[in-house]
Amino acid sequence: MLDDIINKIKAYSSDEDVKIIQKAFDFGEKAHSGQVRVSGEPYLTHPLAVALILADLQLDISTIVAGILHDVIEDTPFTYEDIKNEFGQEIADLVDGVTKLSKIEYKTKEEQQAENMRKMLMAMAKDIRVILIKLADRLHNMRTLKYLPSDKQVEKAKETLEIYAPIAHRLGISKIQWELEDLSLRYIDPEGYYELVDKIAQKRKEREAFISSIIEILKAKLQSIGIEAEIDGRPKHFYSIYKKMKLQNKTFEQIFDLTAIRVIVNTVKDCYGVLGIVHTLWKPIPGRFKDYIAMPKPNMYQSLHTTVIGLKGQVFEVQIRTWEMHRTAEYGIAAHWKYKEGKSSEDDFDEKLTWLRQLLEWQRELKDPREFMEALKIDLFTDEVFVFTPKGDVINLPYGSTPIDFAYMIHTDIGHRCIGAKVNGKIVPLDTVLKTGDIVEIMVSPNKNHGPSRDWLKIVKSSQAKNKINQWFKKEQREENIEKGKDLIEKEIKRQGLSQYAIKDEIYDAVLRKLNFKTTDEMYVAVGVGSITPVQVVLKIKEELKIDGQQIITEQNIENIEVKKKFSEKKNQTGVKVKGIDNIMVKFAKCCSPIPGDEIIGYITRGRGVTIHRKDCVNITNSSLDNNRLVEVEWAINVDNRFPADIQIISRNRYGLLTDVTNILSEAKTSVKALNARASKDDLASISLTVEVNTKEDLNKLINRIKLLTGIIDVYRINTA
Repeated sequence: MLDDIINKIKAYSSDEDVKIIQKAFDFGEKAHSGQVRVSGEPYLTHPLAVALILADLQLDISTIVAGILHDVIEDTPFTYEDIKNEFGQEIADLVDGVTKLSKIEYKTKEEQQAENMRKMLMAMAKDIRVILIKLADRLHNMRTLKYLPSDKQVEKAKETLEIYAPIAHRLGISKIQWELEDLSLRYIDPEGYYELVDKIAQKRKEREAFISSIIEILKAKLQSIGIEAEIDGRPKHFYSIYKKMKLQNKTFEQIFDLTAIRVIVNTVKDCYGVLGIVHTLWKPIPGRFKDYIAMPKPNMYQSLHTTVIGLKGQVFEVQIRTWEMHRTAEYGIAAHWKYKEGKSSEDDFDEKLTWLRQLLEWQRELKDPREFMEALKIDLFTDEVFVFTPKGDVINLPYGSTPIDFAYMIHTDIGHRCIGAKVNGKIVPLDTVLKTGDIVEIMVSPNKNHGPSRDWLKIVKSSQAKNKINQWFKKEQREENIEKGKDLIEKEIKRQGLSQYAIKDEIYDAVLRKLNFKTTDEMYVAVGVGSITPVQVVLKIKEELKIDGQQIITEQNIENIEVKKKFSEKKNQTGVKVKGIDNIMVKFAKCCSPIPGDEIIGYITRGRGVTIHRKDCVNITNSSLDNNRLVEVEWAINVDNRFPADIQIISRNRYGLLTDVTNILSEAKTSVKALNARASKDDLASISLTVEVNTKEDLNKLINRIKLLTGIIDVYRINTA
């Protein structure tokens, strides 16, 4: 295998490079001496196979040497310093980079998977060669996957299909991408894979004859007009056919464009010349032409694609490109390697990785692992559309994007202030799906404080747009809740007779520590959203004031509070006390409509004070309830309020029933807030009442009196838990 590596690098490297490869082989042989793989082969066969894949990509010598040594730090006694001393820092850093990635394994935990992907992206940004080595490493491991247990085979195949193959695609390395996808499919769905292999094999002679006839016709025509071209044909790779069958819910026999004809010419002009010839020879299918020469894919891929119908109705695709484009299509980022081309091409190379820098910038802002992985699937793994600004700049967007996605791609502020859009000169709705070639113009609000709509989150496709919209609302809500929380605390301080001026910064610092907040703003937000109540904060302030030895309230304030207390005992506004404190903001739950005499409990809501429930209410006994937000409450003494209660009456239908019921209510001096009566086909009457009573005892007396009426079957309080 060493000879194969040397033969490949001789085509593009010097004799000195060959000596370095030999030196790396000797070092690796010594380091891995005595080690074997699961297959039983000497361990060194693996790093040599990795190096051969890298040499096939015609990568620089440092990368190939690092490929030979990539497992040395992790699996042998040799260290980073040993490699640095023998081969220099550049190669040592590459090996170290691969070593740090080597512990990445597929996990079901979203946090672990997201962290693994973050590491991959960071490694790509630091030195793309680390990922190229890792891809070669994964490719050889997939080629030898048959030696692992079946559960490990499926696990590795899923990881490869979900992470490594899409990265190879984004880097434009189709040779590696397609092989990784086909190998993964073999283990994830072996039945589907081998069925596909058999069906393609059955039509091999027929397919080869068809391809030969197409090549012969096209070659003769191109020769007649003086265009030099190399033409070949092949079936599309297994996974692409499999995916199309699954996505379109079709059988193998229903997939027509299984064959691709590839035409490689010398110039871009010849590409378009060949396209014209193809369209004169065979009928093009409308909407299936793609010009990736004028609008390259983000992974640098360039070609003309057209799908046509042959004379006998066969559908096939024709791909037309130059030799330079072909190299990029096969080798992707490796075909534009700055370490090999020299520093003069660094700017051009960096421009080709703009998508990676953008992805890294956005992922730093996504703390939630599910959001991150979802964003990654959109930005890294989906197809793109190519649209234009009015000035002619090309903007790449995920397939299905809208003018809002376009606006945020231009600038965050343009996105926030977007109020309309024109596509190809016509005003369109903001949920319009953009197509390749559209010219998009965004109309913005003159108001610099204009913000997005929450509905946009249902419309946009790109993770950048979703992220920026969510950030805007988080910031807006935070500021609103800070103001709300601050206002509620200040009102509670005033209500409890404290002087705002008497509360020093040291007091607030102590309160923050006791309530486990880092900043005052955090505490304000918590109060604003209802996580804690302003009463809890002020109680802590009062505790600290006592510890500090300050006089909490003035004599005048004490007198005022005593007056308020006596007044509240005579007539409490809500009829409920929360932890012995009167007049806190409370409301009564409609699900159980508590009245004095019911056993009650309070539940701290988010921003709406305390809701009073009956203790037997189903919403309180629910096991998913946050018990930390339950507070003890009690009915106030001498409650003079009236409370709504719902009564259901079931009776035999008779003349005068409703009159008798209303007479009882009138005699009891009970107000009726709502009444609904209806008769059923089986001669039963149903009456629903909402009445106002002082206590549960009053309600029970009322129910018992109604039960005595003629024809009554049942009377009961509704909204019971």
